[in-house]
Amino acid sequence: MATITECRGALDRLSDNLARANDGVRGAAALDRTLSCHITDLDTTFTGRLADGRIEVLDTVQGPPPAKAQIRLAMSGDDLVAMVGGELNFAKAWASGRVRLEAGIRDLIRLRSLL
Repeated sequence: MATITECRGALDRLSDNLARANDGVRGAAALDRTLSCHITDLDTTFTGRLADGRIEVLDTVQGPPPAKAQIRLAMSGDDLVAMVGGELNFAKAWASGRVRLEAGIRDLIRLRSLL
């Protein structure tokens, strides 16, 4: 089972990957939105912002997200680490229910190129 430190590292790597991405992906990630990522097996939530094509983690809290972020993710720690490591396809994990993504329809449309 992935640790909180490994999950935080995966989010940092994801942020770095988004910052280095090509124009199409970077444009999709260039939203300015609140973000939460609930790690279900650790019952821990990372909260922050997606801004300027980067993920900025601002806080780590026990339990589910304390407030409703504009973009909300939920998954196991192992799935987060595997997705960022390229071992798990996000679209397949989302379609199978292993990953939950909730956002407004406009944000989902923009984020689809990241899938």
